[in-house]
Amino acid sequence: MAMIEIGSIAMQLNRKAIKNLHISVLPPDGRVRVSAPESMTDTAIRMAVISRIPWIKKQQSDFAKQPRQSDREMVSGECHYLWGKRYRLNIVERSGKHEIKLGRGWLHLYVSTSATAENRALVLNSFYRDALKKRIADLLTVWQSKIGVAAADWGVKRMKTKWGSCNKQAKRIWLNLELAKNPPECLEYILVHELVHLLERTHNERFKAHMEKLLPDWRERRDLLNRMPLAHNDWVY
Repeated sequence: MAMIEIGSIAMQLNRKAIKNLHISVLPPDGRVRVSAPESMTDTAIRMAVISRIPWIKKQQSDFAKQPRQSDREMVSGECHYLWGKRYRLNIVERSGKHEIKLGRGWLHLYVSTSATAENRALVLNSFYRDALKKRIADLLTVWQSKIGVAAADWGVKRMKTKWGSCNKQAKRIWLNLELAKNPPECLEYILVHELVHLLERTHNERFKAHMEKLLPDWRERRDLLNRMPLAHNDWVY
């Protein structure tokens, strides 16, 4: 791993056994990572990156404008999101099972008196995971049939830089746990996006044509997702 600087932008450069150069602008602060083929010269890398400077700056600007949640303390009155809607957290201390119940505008979190903030967060994340898995299972039933593909395996996990990922060879799809906090149409967009990758590995014109046919408003859904508040994280790359 090395660092390169082009103009005012510092970038992390990784040389890999890949065919094409790839540029990533990473949340939350727009850090730039360049993955380049091992055989590509420094000059060729710089020329390729320079041609993408306007796109890089646009991505960085979008991250800078995106609202962020404050660090989660897991206390009563704190705001949390579920399917794009804001809820106030209400901590209810009691003995027995830890669980969450939804009320009108409230997330009632039932925990023991000894539960720490970390324990409370684990209960909330488990709630998000269950809600997300249920909705994904329902969507898969519809979309695998429509697209004509089938994922051999899928799951939910926390991801630092992606909303979803697809291993075409293994036919395995992963979706970001944070999607449970965003509007349902954002989850549907990401799921369709990853399923289409089972047909087309890269974001080429064929990939976009599939997306246009299946989800004509996919760009609007993508933009909605990018406007939603980012979770507070100690981001590490």
